[in-house]
Amino acid sequence: MKLLEDRIRQDGTVLPGNVLKVDNFLNHQVDPQLMDQLGAEFARRFADAGITKILTVESSGIAPAVMTGLHLNVPVIFARKHKSLTLTDHLYTAKVYSYTKQVNNDISIDRRFLSPEDRVLIIDDFLANGQAVQGLLDIAKTAQIEVAGVGVVIEKRFQKGHKMVTDAGIQLEALASIAAFEDNTVTFAED
Repeated sequence: MKLLEDRIRQDGTVLPGNVLKVDNFLNHQVDPQLMDQLGAEFARRFADAGITKILTVESSGIAPAVMTGLHLNVPVIFARKHKSLTLTDHLYTAKVYSYTKQVNNDISIDRRFLSPEDRVLIIDDFLANGQAVQGLLDIAKTAQIEVAGVGVVIEKRFQKGHKMVTDAGIQLEALASIAAFEDNTVTFAED
């Protein structure tokens, strides 16, 4: 998606350790107009997939997931990373390692929000090593729900997440696919 690639070139910063900082439009400050366009594009790509719900992980996946849900007219469920007084029992849980934060999280979804009849779309901001997506896939398997696809705003194609999703036979749609970081510059994959 050229619009997104242009925005990454303009506002993204490559940091040491193969980290792309896009906090001024995606995962700290959010550009609502851009999120709307991303949501419309995910909805277009998954229009015929029979999606009943969207799954994501808090917090950076919420904005693109909500806009996709708006365009597909389906609910959005986000897995919580932190326990609360209202989220204690009857949970689907999975362990997820965050590379950028260097921490393990237990993510949780209340069982009331998923049923075996659901066909879900996983949406997230980044796909690198695939830990967040794998956690949601684990929850989907436990909940006995079908995963129709995975949509990510930005993927780092050179890391293992892309292969993990496609090897599982799941439709993967990345709106921007990065082939490499060279001399602090983003090189996009040619599909």
